[in-house]
Amino acid sequence: MKLVITQSILTSNAKHDCISCSTGKFLALLMIFGLAYLMFTHKSAPHSVSQGQAEGIKVNKEVEGISDSSGRFKRFWRKPPRLPPQLPPDEKGSIDNHELQKLNTGSKWVDRQQRVKKAFIHAWSGYKMYAMGYDELMPLSQRGVDGLGGLGATVVDALDTALIMGPKPTVYLETARNLADRLLLAFTSSPTSIPFSDVVLHDSSAHRAPDGLSSTAEVSTVQLEFNYLSTVSGDPRYSIEAMKVLEHIKDLPKVEGLVPIYISPDSGEFSGENIRLGSRGDSYYEYLIKVWLQQGRNRDGNFTYLYDMYEEAMRGVRHLLVQKSIPNGLVFVGELPYGPKGSFSPKMDHLVCFLPGTLALGATKGLTKEKAMKKNLLKFEDLENLKLAEDLAKTCFEMYSVTSTGLAPEIAYFHTEEYSEHGLDGGNKNSKFVNDIIIKHADRHNLLRPETVESLFILYRITEDPKYQEWGWQIFEAFEKHTKVDSGGYSSLEDVTVLPPHRRDKMETFFLGETLKYFYLLFGDRSIIPLDKYVFNTEAHPLPIKGS
Repeated sequence: MKLVITQSILTSNAKHDCISCSTGKFLALLMIFGLAYLMFTHKSAPHSVSQGQAEGIKVNKEVEGISDSSGRFKRFWRKPPRLPPQLPPDEKGSIDNHELQKLNTGSKWVDRQQRVKKAFIHAWSGYKMYAMGYDELMPLSQRGVDGLGGLGATVVDALDTALIMGPKPTVYLETARNLADRLLLAFTSSPTSIPFSDVVLHDSSAHRAPDGLSSTAEVSTVQLEFNYLSTVSGDPRYSIEAMKVLEHIKDLPKVEGLVPIYISPDSGEFSGENIRLGSRGDSYYEYLIKVWLQQGRNRDGNFTYLYDMYEEAMRGVRHLLVQKSIPNGLVFVGELPYGPKGSFSPKMDHLVCFLPGTLALGATKGLTKEKAMKKNLLKFEDLENLKLAEDLAKTCFEMYSVTSTGLAPEIAYFHTEEYSEHGLDGGNKNSKFVNDIIIKHADRHNLLRPETVESLFILYRITEDPKYQEWGWQIFEAFEKHTKVDSGGYSSLEDVTVLPPHRRDKMETFFLGETLKYFYLLFGDRSIIPLDKYVFNTEAHPLPIKGS
C-alpha cells in the first residue's frame, strides 16, 4: 500500500509537503509509537540482554539521534557489561566439565551478541554522521537519500532495535493515532472491505493505484498493528476496519488455500492467477497465523477461521509449491505465475525465507518443541510443518554458503528435472549444492535482507538447536567482511558471486530495523522477548500477545 505522508506529522521541521512511503515504513511508524508507549507505561517491557550475564550494556555514544517528542536528539547510555563471577581458587574445581562447557558456550554467544551491537553502532554512526533526517544512507558517497519519501525512515526502523539493545526513547501514543486516523481513509473510502492502495494524508484523501488494484500482502499486513493500536488506545475502529479485510478474504475462492497476489478494492475479488510466497504474497500467509496468535486466550473464539485459513494454505504450499532440487535434494518453494493449471517455476525469492520461521511458529505456537511435545500439543500436521521449516531453513542457508561472498542473492532458481541452466552457479565451488542453485545475472544483488536470519532466530528459539546460531554467525561474518564501510554504515552488494563484490552504495533501513535485530536476538538469551508472549510483525517489531 503506497502512502503519501505529510512529514509535519513526524517532525517539526518539514522538508516536503507530501512524501510517499511503502507499507512497511508506515507500519513501522504506526507500530513503533504504540509499542514504545506500551513499553514505557508497563513495567513488563522486554529487557536488553540476560540479567545474569550482561545487564546494562553500555551503548556507544555514537548511538544517538533517536528523536524525543520535541524532535531533538539525545544520547543513550548504558553501564559496562558484567563479567562472569570469578571463583576463588579452592572453588574452581567444584565445576564439572559439563558446567564449564556451558559457561564457555554462554560467554561465546554473549561476545558474539556484542559484535552485533557494535555493528548496529557502526551502521547508526554512518547514518547519523552523513544522512540524519534522510530516509537512507549512501555509505560510499557519504550522503543521505530520500528513497522512501523523506520521512527519516532509518530512524523509524531503527528505533525499537535500539530499544531492545538498551536505550529507551520517548514517543507518544497520540502521534500513532493521528497517523492511523488518516490511514483509515484507505479503508473507509473503498466501496468494499479491501482498502485502496494510496492515501494522501496531507489532503485527507485516498485513491486506487494506477492499475486499480491493491496488493494482497499489503491489504492483509496491517492487522497486527491496527489491533494493537486499538488495544492501547481503547478505540476499536482501527481493529474493526483492518479485520474486515481478512473476514472478507475468508469467503473468497482460493486454490487449496493459496491466493493470487493482487486484489481489486472495487470488486473485492482477486485479480489474475499469479500465486507466490515472495513479493506481494508473502505476509498474507505470515499474518494469518500471527494475527491468530496475537489474540492469546481469545484465539479459539471468533478467530479460529484465521488458523483454519493458515492450515489450508500450508497444505496447499506442501502440495503445489514445494519441490526438491537435483542432484542433492534441497527443499524449496516455487511459484505458479499462471495459476494451478500453468507451469511451475522453480524460482524462490530470498523474501520466501520468512516461511521457515512462520511454519515453526504455527507448529508450536511459540513454545519450544520440547515443551510442546511434553504438553502433547503437536498434531501430525504440526510435525510435518516443523520438518518443512527445518528443510527450508537449510535451503535458505545454502543460498548464502553457495556464493563466493557467503551472502545470498535476491532471487535463486533451482535445478530440477524440468529446469536447468549452466554457467550460473554461485561461485563457491566447494559447496555441495553448487549445481543445485542457479543464480541469474539480474538476481545476484544482496540488499542486506533479514528473512533468513529471522527464520534462524525463530527456529533456534523453538528447536533449541545451536546449529541455527552457528549458521547465523557465518552469515553475520560475511556481512561484516563484504558490506561494512569503514567510514560508517553497511552497503548492499551488486553481485554476491564475485570477489571482491561491487557495492551498491545503499544501506536499506531494514538492515538496522530487522537484520541486526534478529542477529542480536539469535545470539542472546532465549528468555528475552519470548515467542509465546510476543509476536513480531513483518517489519520485525515485537507486539505483545493479549493476556501474556
